Parts: sequence; structure tokens; C-alpha cells
Amino acid sequence: MAEVGEALAMEAGVSYDCPIKQVDVTVPKTDDPTIPVLTFRMWVLGLSSCVVLSFVNQFFWYRSQPLIISSISAQIAVVPIGHLMAKKITRRVFFKGSRFEFTLNPGPFNVKEHVLITIFANSGAGTVYATHILTAVKLLYKRNLTFIPALLVMITTQGIINLGSGNHTMLTGEASGSFMNGQKGLFRKFLVIPGEMWWPSNLVQVSLFRALHEKEKRPKGGTTRTQFFLIVFICSFTYYVAPGYLINMLTSFSWLCWLAPKSVLVQQLGSGLRGLGIGSIGFDWSTISSYLGSPLASPWFATANVALGFFLVMYVITPTTYWSNFYNAKNFPIYSNKLFMSNGSHYDIVSIIDSNFHLSKERYAMTGPLNISTFFAVTYGLGFATLSATIVHVALFNGRELWNQTKGAFGEKKIDIHTWLMKKYKPVPNWWFFVILIVNIAAIMFACEYYSDILQLPWWGVLLACVVALFFTLPIGIITATTNQTPGLNIVTEYIMGYIYPGRPVANMCFKVYGYISMTQGLTFLADFKLGHYMKIPPRSMFMAQVVGTVVAVIVYVITAWWLMATIPNLCDTTLLPEDSPWRCPMDNVFFDASVIWGLIGTRRIFGDLGAYSNVNWFFLLGAVAPLIVWIMHKTFPEKRWICLIHMPVLLGSTAMMPPASAVNFTSWIIIGFLSGFVIFRYKPKLWERYNYVVSGGLDAGTAFMTILIFLTLGSRDITIDWWGNNPEGCPLASCPTAKGIVVGDCPVF
Repeated sequence: MAEVGEALAMEAGVSYDCPIKQVDVTVPKTDDPTIPVLTFRMWVLGLSSCVVLSFVNQFFWYRSQPLIISSISAQIAVVPIGHLMAKKITRRVFFKGSRFEFTLNPGPFNVKEHVLITIFANSGAGTVYATHILTAVKLLYKRNLTFIPALLVMITTQGIINLGSGNHTMLTGEASGSFMNGQKGLFRKFLVIPGEMWWPSNLVQVSLFRALHEKEKRPKGGTTRTQFFLIVFICSFTYYVAPGYLINMLTSFSWLCWLAPKSVLVQQLGSGLRGLGIGSIGFDWSTISSYLGSPLASPWFATANVALGFFLVMYVITPTTYWSNFYNAKNFPIYSNKLFMSNGSHYDIVSIIDSNFHLSKERYAMTGPLNISTFFAVTYGLGFATLSATIVHVALFNGRELWNQTKGAFGEKKIDIHTWLMKKYKPVPNWWFFVILIVNIAAIMFACEYYSDILQLPWWGVLLACVVALFFTLPIGIITATTNQTPGLNIVTEYIMGYIYPGRPVANMCFKVYGYISMTQGLTFLADFKLGHYMKIPPRSMFMAQVVGTVVAVIVYVITAWWLMATIPNLCDTTLLPEDSPWRCPMDNVFFDASVIWGLIGTRRIFGDLGAYSNVNWFFLLGAVAPLIVWIMHKTFPEKRWICLIHMPVLLGSTAMMPPASAVNFTSWIIIGFLSGFVIFRYKPKLWERYNYVVSGGLDAGTAFMTILIFLTLGSRDITIDWWGNNPEGCPLASCPTAKGIVVGDCPVF
């Protein structure tokens, strides 16, 4: 290992200490450029991890309790396989002495090839947001969408991601005086190079890399980290038979509903899936980590902000607005993302669409205005507030640092040890990004023009989406890099396009995907580059892994989604599926409802001067004022350090996933996050440091593989167990309206 001493670093004008303590004690300050990176093992395990995670995550995406399997599972699982390949594969050198010389086994399994394997896995650790368009058009709007335009949309959304991350995350090389090169180095200067932009989630992986590659002897009477991972994996795998098949009630254990099985009020209070979730808890890892990710990976201050935000929304705002009958709230369920008529019945969306897949204004006028639950309207308002809060918060709390970094972008500036070590590697050539730019823009324009009848998005809409994404990448990137929480652009993109181009639902969906996801996934690529920065991975190798991994992942995502659509009857159609179906696709249904609100009917008819919910726009002002209040408090009482921990963008955006996330997802997540991030971290720090992230990875992996096994062996053959323990939670009246004279299904009439 090429050790770098503190004296040598200081002599070179390098800051040896990192400004963030967690980074300083976690990330290694050494590098060995001779370690092989692009090995046979890396390709085999990297591509395999990418394919498996892409399939599993797309499979889970349609589940009623979707579970995102992070790359940590693959990061841990490939270690024994990598060491086995290092021992068993021949070390013979092929074409020795020629320019094509290579070997399948260059030596021991090393940490750098392990990092690239994880980068491949990151490509499959989620889903392609554009899959929502496929689902909405084919399954919910009941329109024809062929494979080719679907594939083009999904690949081009990822292509914008590659362009954005590449142009803004170059880790080495100096910016020249030209505008283009300055632009290419812009986000690198702000979101990757500064030590204050520490990307907390990356420390999970850095800690695991060090733990898995440091030589560790099994303590007497104890286990190594790898052994402990296998124990957690087996326990999680075995246990998930209960909530996943035998006792579905464990998904949402809402005992309060049992006290008054005929009371709408009690079930509204106690239901974890359709109500306020008082006392409700999930004994199911997929419930806990479905929407907010693993609580074991969240910093405690961020968890506390999420908990406070959830409490205010669920137990203050929602009860107040509902029982005061704000926006006729009692005509509808207390918690719902569905679209309603004024009499509480579900809105027939298909009836207001004409033959050109546009809004029929005449039919809409005859059918009547669309209504949403007050809870749904409030969550949209909080989305508005989060957006303005993000801009104001970054300006107030990070403005000086941003200005100083901007002034120093073209001058000499003291760099930290990690940036100094990365200067040994060649940067990514600019022309690589230009190729991606040209090919991607050509593909997007072709898709939009050739398939204009189904995609509906004009060429200027693509360019506008890119401008929106570029504008918000910096402020949202700062929030993500410091809190591990990412405010979304989905609402603002819908809002803009709904005003400019109403009546076209697919155009709105495409605009949201190109505007929102090109920013969000661009930040994911930035996080990957920061991980490479920490682990000293050559930028060109990192670029290659991201591009190849992205293409492979998209192909697997599309094929998996197409297979599930053809295999599962009535997939995602909640009007035809039973209440206890595991295939109700909550994320896709929310996406569909949003496309109706913003795209088909349009912003003006819902939240504008022609709509009933125009007052929700005041949330923009609320979001702008909230960080200002915190900033004034901080300046007035600088000795009160806890004030700085009030993070308004995270607090206001805490319930951004509601709906489809429900109360039980939050209550369970907060409990585990408190036990891990506060109790164990504070009182058992060594135990937390050694096992916290290993437990998270084991729970993810075990739950995922058992869910797949249950589906392949039992679910696909429709083999079920019918008994009271498989009743989801026993709160059927929680979704009932409480206004006088409203008649809905089996609900009591007041």
C-alpha cells in the first residue's frame, strides 16, 4: 500500500484532515495505483450483480409493499465468491509478451475491483422511473404501447443521466478558461470535491469495504462480519415466510382496529395502511424499508427531522383538515390517493379521454370536476413548500460556501488529501460526453417525433425539462450530500408542464421523467463518483462501469416489466384486483393519478384559477419562510446548536412518499431508526460500527430472495392460505367517508 504521510501532504499544500469527522475516521487516506481494477472477476461479478438486482428491484416495484434492494447486499454477497475465484481460477497469462497480454486471475481479490462491482450493482439498485409510463399507458389508461418506443424512452432517460453526471462530475483535471470546460467542472467543484459534501450513504459502503478487506480473525466465541452477514441473511430469509405468505397481518399490525370493528372513527385512527396508524407497527422488513430505504443507513438528525415532519402532517394537519371538513374532506377517505367525484365515488378517467388521447373538455364538463382527498392535496402543498424551502435553505445556510467555491473555481485552492491522491489518474476525455450527448439527443428527438401520437412530448419540452433539472441539481444536490434525503422535482415538473401543455397525460409523464429523473439519477451518479473519490478509483474505469451498468440495467428492467405485465392478470388495476392482492402497484397508481391531475386535466383546472385547490399554492410561500425563521433563530441563539439540526427541506419533505407510503411504513421506520441511530449509536458505538450496516444488508438480501422464491413456487401457481391471519390488517372501514348522505360500497351511511 502506498502510504501518504501527513508531513508529505502538508508540504504539497494538501489538507490532511477532513472537515467532516465521520469522513476523517472512515475513509482511508492512502492509495496504491498499481492495484488491478478492470479484472475478469470484476466483469463477471459486476454484470451478474447488475442483472440480479435489476430483476429483483423491478419485480418488487409492482408489489403492494415495494422493496428496494440496495447495492449493499451485492457488495457483501460477492466477497466470498471473489475470494473463491482468486483461489480457483488459473493464473496463466495469455498472449504473453504481446499487446493483448491478459490474465483471468491477476492475484488476490482487491478492494478496487470490489468497488467497481458495487458501481455495477448500483445501476440495478432501484428502478427506471420511466417504467411508470409503460405501466400507466398499457395497464391503467388501457392504450397500446409497443416495445420499441418503451425501450427508447427508458434508455434515453438514462442517457440524459449519463450526460448530466459525466459533464458535472469529473474528478480530475483542471478547468480551462472556456465556458464549456468551466461548466463541466461546475458541479464537481460544488458536490464532489468539497469535503463538506460528504454523501452520508457512501460511508456505509466505505465502512463495509474496509471491514470486508481488512484481514480479520474470528474472535473467540464471536463471528467475523462475513459470517454475521450470512447469519442475518439466513434468519431474514427464513423469517419472511411468515409476513410474506403465512401471516400477512404482520405487514401492518393494527391492533387498535380490533377494539371497535364497526367504528369508522377507531379504524381511521388505528389503520396503518389507510388511516393515521396510531399504534400500528410492521413486523416485516419490506414494510419498514419500502419507501424510505433502510433506517439503519439514515443519520439520526435526518431521521429526527423525518419523524417530526411525519408527526406534524399525520397527527396535526391531517386530523385538523379532515374533521373541520376542509375541501369537503369528509366526502372522501381520510387517507387516499384516489380520484373522486363530488359524491365520493371513484372518478371514471377513461370516460373523459377522446380518441386522440387528449382531454375531452365537453365530457369533463358533463362529468364534473375532479376531487382529491384533503390529505392528498396537503401532500402536494408540502411538495411545493419543500421546493421553495430547498432554494432558500441552501441560499441561507450554504450561500457563503458556494460563493467562496465559485470565486476559487479558477484560482489556486487548498485541496484535501483525497482530491490530491486522485490527481494521479487520467481524467475522462470530453469527447466521450459529446458522443453521449449527440446520440442521446438524436434518439430522444426521433422517439418524440416518430411516436408523437403516443408520447405527445414536443421537442421543446425535452429541452425545457433539461433546463429545469440543471437549475435544481445544485441546491438539491447539497441537501442530498449533507443529509442523505433528496427533495424531488416531480411535483414542479408536473406543475410547469400542466400549465404549458394541458390535456396530454403522456406528455406530462415524459416531461416529468426527463426533468425529475435526469436530476435525481444524476445525483446518484454524483454519489457514485464521490464513492470512487473516497476509494481512489480511476475516473475512466468509473465512467465505463456506470455506462455499461446503466445500459444492462435498463434492458433487464424493460424485459422484467414486460414479463410481469404479460404474466400477472390485472396487474396494477386496483378496480379489478382484490384488496389483499400483493400486486396493487402503489407507486404506479400514484404516478397514474398524478398524470391525470397535472397532465390530462391540467394545473389550471385543479390548482389554478379554474380549480378548487388554488389555495394550496400558498405552500410555496410557507416553504420559503420556514428556513428563514430557522436561520434567524440560529443567528439569534448561536450557542443553541440543536437549532442548526432543524432542516426544513427534510422536515417539510418528510412525507413526500405519502401516498403511496402509509403510516405504518413511517412508524416502523422511525422506531428502527431511533433504536439504531440514537440508542445503539450513542450507548453501544462499537457494536453499531461493527454490525449496523451488515445487518441492513443481510435483512435486504434475505427478504428479497424469499419473496422471489415464494412467488416462483407458490404465488405464480395461485397457491394461498385462506385464514384470518392473512387479512392484511382488519381495518376495512378506515377508507370510508364520514359525511352525511354519502353512499360508498359497504361503508355505513351517516
